[in-house]
Amino acid sequence: MVSLSPSPLVALCLLCFLAFCIPQSSSAVTKIGLGYRLISIENGADGALVGTLQVKQSNNIYGADIPLLRFYAKHESENRLRVHVTDAKNKRWEVPYNLLPREQPPPLKQSIALSSSSEKKKNKKKKNQRSVSEKDYPGSELVLTYTSDPFSFAVKRKSNGDTLFNSSSDDTDPFSSLVFKDQYLEISTKLPRDASLYGLGENSQTHGIKLYPNDPYTLYTTDIAAINVNADLYGSHPVYMDLRNEGGKAYAHGVLLLNSNGMDVFYTGTSLTYKVIGGVLDFYFFAGPSPLNVVDQYTSLIGRPAPMPYWAFGFHQCRWGYHNLSVIEDVVENYQKAKIPLDVIWTDDDHMDGKKDFTLNSVNYPRPKLLEFLDKIHSIGMKYVVIVDPGIAVNASYGVYQRGMANDVFIKHDGDPFLGQVWPGAVHFPDFLNPKTVSWWGDEIRRFHELVPVDGLWIDMNEVSNFCNGKCTIPEGRICPNGTGPGWICCLDCKNITNTKWDDPPYKINASGIMAPVGYKTIATSAVHYNGVLEYDAHSLYGFSQSIATHKGLQGIEGKRPFILSRSTYVGSGKYVAHWTGDNQGTWENLRYSISTMLNFGIFGIPMVGSDICGFYPQPTEELCNRWIEVGAFYPFSRDHANYYSPRQELYQWESVAESARNALGMRYKILPYLYTLNYEAHLSGAPIARPLFFSFPSFTQSYGLSTQFLLGSSVMVSPVVEQGQTQVKALFPPGTWYNLFDMAHGVVSKEGTYVTLDAPLHVVNVHLYQNAILPMQQGGMVSKDARTTPFSLIVTFPAGAKEGEAQGNLFLDDDELPEMKIASGSSTYIDFHATIKDGTVRVWSQVQEGKFALDKGWVIDSINVLGVTGSKAVMDVSQSHVNVSITEQQLYGQGDDGGSKVVMVGMNGLNIPVGKNLDITWKMES
Repeated sequence: MVSLSPSPLVALCLLCFLAFCIPQSSSAVTKIGLGYRLISIENGADGALVGTLQVKQSNNIYGADIPLLRFYAKHESENRLRVHVTDAKNKRWEVPYNLLPREQPPPLKQSIALSSSSEKKKNKKKKNQRSVSEKDYPGSELVLTYTSDPFSFAVKRKSNGDTLFNSSSDDTDPFSSLVFKDQYLEISTKLPRDASLYGLGENSQTHGIKLYPNDPYTLYTTDIAAINVNADLYGSHPVYMDLRNEGGKAYAHGVLLLNSNGMDVFYTGTSLTYKVIGGVLDFYFFAGPSPLNVVDQYTSLIGRPAPMPYWAFGFHQCRWGYHNLSVIEDVVENYQKAKIPLDVIWTDDDHMDGKKDFTLNSVNYPRPKLLEFLDKIHSIGMKYVVIVDPGIAVNASYGVYQRGMANDVFIKHDGDPFLGQVWPGAVHFPDFLNPKTVSWWGDEIRRFHELVPVDGLWIDMNEVSNFCNGKCTIPEGRICPNGTGPGWICCLDCKNITNTKWDDPPYKINASGIMAPVGYKTIATSAVHYNGVLEYDAHSLYGFSQSIATHKGLQGIEGKRPFILSRSTYVGSGKYVAHWTGDNQGTWENLRYSISTMLNFGIFGIPMVGSDICGFYPQPTEELCNRWIEVGAFYPFSRDHANYYSPRQELYQWESVAESARNALGMRYKILPYLYTLNYEAHLSGAPIARPLFFSFPSFTQSYGLSTQFLLGSSVMVSPVVEQGQTQVKALFPPGTWYNLFDMAHGVVSKEGTYVTLDAPLHVVNVHLYQNAILPMQQGGMVSKDARTTPFSLIVTFPAGAKEGEAQGNLFLDDDELPEMKIASGSSTYIDFHATIKDGTVRVWSQVQEGKFALDKGWVIDSINVLGVTGSKAVMDVSQSHVNVSITEQQLYGQGDDGGSKVVMVGMNGLNIPVGKNLDITWKMES
């Protein structure tokens, strides 16, 4: 649930006000100043470079220049380079090191020698002193070079000399040299025109996943609906991946600007310019060279994605407007009647008393009956998740508020807790940068869990959202809110705050896509956090800091693996939470946007992501909901959620949608072991669960802009219908053999990479499995707990008709309630699967680590299907005579008819081989 977007009339009035009252930011060519010169540089004790920069010519555009800067560079690993620029004399705001742990640059020097470079030549060179004329600072994979006057730096790839980042500005460039003021930082990089860039979110991108020249990219966490395209949405992720193809070989690298202040990023196609309203320039460069390498290197810095419980990969149902307990009881029952899988039922604020956090409505959700309902669903493996908003109602009789005030946990303005308005009315906002707040929040989670044993928490409105602007007071003589009209209309008495440079900074970022004030519909940016930290600086960290506190609180209750869904995210949020893409619309455009946003969050290190299936509002058409569940069934996080004011849209509301859901979710529940193993891989290396095709085919340039298909892991490709009225889909198949996962007797042979038009009637989604893979599957079920107990099957794929080939896959199984996700005796099992074919001999085997857990669970492999081989019969060892063998001819589009042997699928059933023991089966294919 969120505050809905203002009406078009209100938005138009706001836009007009802003146009006349607020100085405009612009990507115009106007250059600011002459940059800085390097006046000294030396080798640091830790192998770093430390230099001093001096402004060349001061000006007052957007404020005074900071005269002296400290430049720090260090190869922190063989594939990561850091470049950090800050005020040389005064400490500036940075993302707190306790919030996002990382190496710290050396302390600032108390005094700085301002001797010129010519004077230095007269003096004896110090032990660590470098000449400013020295140009290179090489590492294992990356090389930093710099120019002294005007100062600029470049990052190059050592292996091929390619320039990855270049901050120099020539007379012909449409951007400035380095600009560094208190509230305005500007730096640019030149880019080759054929570079493909991805990232810089969160936003809904009309042009697909690739960054598009001259589209606006503003980063500032904001509560505006995801239906607003090319605008700053709920999360801030100032990171991008750059993919280049040079002579048929792909090279990828990543660039992070670790800065939490609001910023505009201007991408022209040949350059990229950051315009930031505070903080420091703290760049991290990741060498790659593959897309997977980049995400691995990125998440090694910001934190590996959180392990998720197994049930989180089941299907979730939610709605704002489940008014009482009987409604959700009916929802669960109707899913069961429709035979549509369902793992988790959610409630928005409907269960609350007066929309207050950590409370229960005793009339609509009476505790005894709710506990009885939870016992019932828990007994079959289902779960229950509820919402928590950050705003704490100002109410003297409300225990959460009382304890919060007693512990002094709220953000302040002019010495008093800052007053805003959200759903319960007047609220204060907890300050999650304060250690006391983290403890208080954890205690409130514990108290609520004792009241209602929920299985996870959904933290919403944490950009942070506020229905009012400025400094507000509770009105006297009238009720606010009065219970009539929309709940998101401000009813407090408020006045604008424009008398500080924090509320009215000199440079206006393109906030909300309309250059709104930075304090618009949020906490006033002159408000103060713990230790004097300004909201101006920490604004975009609010959801991140709440995520950390919520994770700590949930884990502290029973020591179980937490499940948390957060709307607002920042760099590092994936270590703690999953994400959904917020208030989308039930339109075909929003269905398409959801794929790009999902793929971006994989790059951001938050792989557990999905969108509201069928759209949050308004009512989707029946056809759209059919197609959306066919996409959403393969989101990493799969949930149907709808608005209070929208008609009901559970998947059983239309019989046609129910059929599509049974089909698509039926497959999801069969591949749950694969999805869960991908979660394990993400936790180890950051590897996205859902990925763009170029992750597996980085040299296949046709895939670089593809935004309507995606991979799950390296080998499962989803090619959905995302256009109205279509019963076919034109799908891109990278080179190789692809087998239809719903009908393995069919597939596509793509010799050099090609588009193929596939049939896709209303209830069909095309999902293909790539060659050289081994996919572990189970039999499915209505709840993941049941699906997890069914026998396993292995799908082994070779290139069609290959005389020689290798395939591999893996499987991770564990006790998913344990907080850690790792290979450990008695609590998990890990299996590597292998298969080879050579001269007609097929061998399938496994290597098991810590098999006891799987053996104790009694899991068995019942069947193996091997695709793409030739021959008419499989001759097996006598010891395997109990196995039922079938041979099925495969129909493969694009294979051609060369008169050779037919390609077949070999099926083996009745194996009954324990998953926890090494498997080894060999047979000979004969004509």
